[in-house]
Amino acid sequence: MSQVRVRFAPSPTGFFHIGSARTALFNWLYARHTGGVFILRIEDTDKERNTEAFLNVIYNSLTWLGLNWDEGPKAGGQFGPYRQSERTSIYREYLEKLKAGGRTYEKDGAVYFKISGEPQVIDDAIRGRVERTEEKDFVIVRSDGSPVFHLVNVVDDITMQITHVIRGEDHLSNTSKHTELFRAFGAPLPVYAHIPLILKQNGPGKMSKRDQGALIEEYEQRGYLPEALVNFLCLLGWSPKDDSEKMPLAEIIRRFDLPGVNQTNARFDEKKLAHMNMVYLLEQPADRFVALARDYLKRKNTFAAGWPEDAYFRDVMLLSQPKVKSIEELPAYTAYFFTEDFAVDPKARDKVMGKGDPKARLRELADALKTADFSSDAALEQAVHAQVAAHGVGLGDYIHPGRLAISGTSVGPSFYGLLRVLGRERVLRRIERLLAT
Repeated sequence: MSQVRVRFAPSPTGFFHIGSARTALFNWLYARHTGGVFILRIEDTDKERNTEAFLNVIYNSLTWLGLNWDEGPKAGGQFGPYRQSERTSIYREYLEKLKAGGRTYEKDGAVYFKISGEPQVIDDAIRGRVERTEEKDFVIVRSDGSPVFHLVNVVDDITMQITHVIRGEDHLSNTSKHTELFRAFGAPLPVYAHIPLILKQNGPGKMSKRDQGALIEEYEQRGYLPEALVNFLCLLGWSPKDDSEKMPLAEIIRRFDLPGVNQTNARFDEKKLAHMNMVYLLEQPADRFVALARDYLKRKNTFAAGWPEDAYFRDVMLLSQPKVKSIEELPAYTAYFFTEDFAVDPKARDKVMGKGDPKARLRELADALKTADFSSDAALEQAVHAQVAAHGVGLGDYIHPGRLAISGTSVGPSFYGLLRVLGRERVLRRIERLLAT
């Protein structure tokens, strides 16, 4: 078999949709699985709707997802140009071939393609045998002289030597038109593989750009990990035989193949994506997690008044890593580390201060922490446990009011880690402040 050549052919007419990303991913995975070539082709013939800004969104989103293209804009290649707006002379040449073969006629200024009337049969790599007969001639060049999608799509696939067309199931209805054109040009058909649609989260119908969670840029802005999104997207319509879910990319590439793609439509599940992102986040090496946190918080202008000292910032983020579900939780989750002017949760205050003698416990805790070793969690734990033993009270009698005093909340990271990172001076000052109220 000749080398696999697949293409992703988006139009720069809007933001980058999750369905487009999944189509790009399946093409990319198949190219990488087979040692083939992944081509990016830009279908930018709609002059009124195309913009360079949307084109950059496509480039940036693919790059962020890690879907590098082997041929296409910015990468080059021997089958260019890779933007349809630059391929007019090629379409004209192929149109002349159809005219010379007697397969076209003009009507009302438009050029029509004469169908053969024969059944068009393909052996779809996902859907099996598909047969459809085109019943009427169709326009291939509009009255304004611009070529129609069906013509340019087929000409590009022929001239770029595309071997496999992997695209959404909604294109299946176009395939008989395309096979008519391939045969009229005397060109071999590519292998077609029509992947299932992505359904919206709630209710019937295909997910659209207007649906919540549909745009790739949103995930980048929210600090999602691209590898988590790629892992999630590959499971929208494809599944390995053993129902594995979280997989490293190298394993996905090794296992991905067209027979594993489902025929049934896939339902988008934002909760599942959020969970997968959380699992990936937990596993990040310290340096990468801190870098991700820094990038996100800088974009949000979190420390407009001045960036915290690096070592302290790192300690805060690593203490928070096991507890946050996403990077976007970090500003709220870590706020009290970076200001003395933090709010105290009234419900937590009522609950903690309403039983026992929390102020007495806070005084005992402060006494212990004045001389405690703040260099390790273990040393701080030992100091608090010594107070428990000395006063015959429960551990929670110190931890709950202590956490409230130093963070204003009843939840958060490990208590001893919290003490260590905040440091003796901050912790004692905050305890004294609560005692004074």
